[in-house]
Parts: sequence; C-alpha cells; structure tokens
Amino acid sequence: MSELAEALPERASLPVGSPGQRSGGWWGCLTLVATEAALFGYLIFSYLYLASQTTERWPPEGMPKLGLGIVNTGILLSSSVFVWGSERFVRKGRRGMGVLMLVIAIALGAAFVAIQMREWADHPYGLTTHLYGSLYFTITGFHMMHVLVGLIVLAFLLLWTALGYFDRARSAALSIGGLYWHFVDVVWLFIFATLYLSPYVLAR
Repeated sequence: MSELAEALPERASLPVGSPGQRSGGWWGCLTLVATEAALFGYLIFSYLYLASQTTERWPPEGMPKLGLGIVNTGILLSSSVFVWGSERFVRKGRRGMGVLMLVIAIALGAAFVAIQMREWADHPYGLTTHLYGSLYFTITGFHMMHVLVGLIVLAFLLLWTALGYFDRARSAALSIGGLYWHFVDVVWLFIFATLYLSPYVLAR
C-alpha cells in the first residue's frame, strides 16, 4: 500500500474560485448587465424620441418636481458606496463592519423603494392615461423590479457574510452582487436625467 501511495501523484489543493482573475459568475453577471442595459437604452430612446416628436405639452401635467427625485438619487448612490465598502471590509478580515455596511445599504435601498412608491401615488395619472404616463411607469417600473431583485441579492449576501462564508480569499459573490447593485444605481442616473431633467431641456 505504501508503495502504491508513493506512486500516485500528489493531490493538488482545490483552487479558490474559478481559474483566472474573474469567476464565471462575474462574467455571467456582466452579460446580464449588458443585456439589461440594452433594454433600458431602448426604453430611454423611445421616451426621448416620442418626447421630441409630440406637439402636446410634455409632461401633460406640468414639469416634474425635482425634490424627491434628487433625494432618491442621493440615497441610491449612497447605497452603492456602502456595498462597495462591505466588500472591502470583508477582504480585510473585518466581517462585522462588512455586515454593518450591507445592513445600511439594504436600508437605503428600501428607502428608495418607499420614496418611489410615494411618488407614484402622488401622480394624477396612471399607466394607461396617456403616452407620457405609459412611458414613465414602464421605465420606473422596470427599474423598481431591478431594485427589488437587488435587495434580495443583498439580503442573501448579508446572511452569508454574517455566517462567515466570505473571507479574504473567498469574496467573489460579494463582487458579483455588488456589480449588479452598482448597475441598478447607474441606470437610475440615466432615468433621472431622462424623466426629471430632460423635460426642462426640451421645453426651451
């Protein structure tokens, strides 16, 4: 038996994550981000094209109110900073701070959802009232769905981080989840510029 054991090659240690600098999950998430970015690109293009072609008042109920939109933009961008911070703390071995960062990020994301729903309720029009309403609720509705998915992802990352599944060597899931959340935030910047700021430009 000892001679047979000596003849066998030594077992190599299992790799941490996928081979190469990026895991397969990271590339998969990047592909998802690219396809979803195309979807939002089409929606925003449709909005801008139809807004430039209409001869009616745009938006029909008057210019959008910037207050809540600016606040919500700040909230969502801040959440991205905390998601990024969580990954950095976990990689430094400070799991407690990583958990705290994710808790704050989730709270900010939930606040964004609450404010967005408040804005929806304040509008005097609905999805089928007119063209603007259809575009507004379609674009913000799709984004809201992505935010909710992102919050579910962050909740799982929070649980796994609290349970100690991640450390200095194993944090690919945090990077992948963070990539998706940052995408949601960047998309909102384009939506904010389109729905909240462009009517003021088009009105000139």
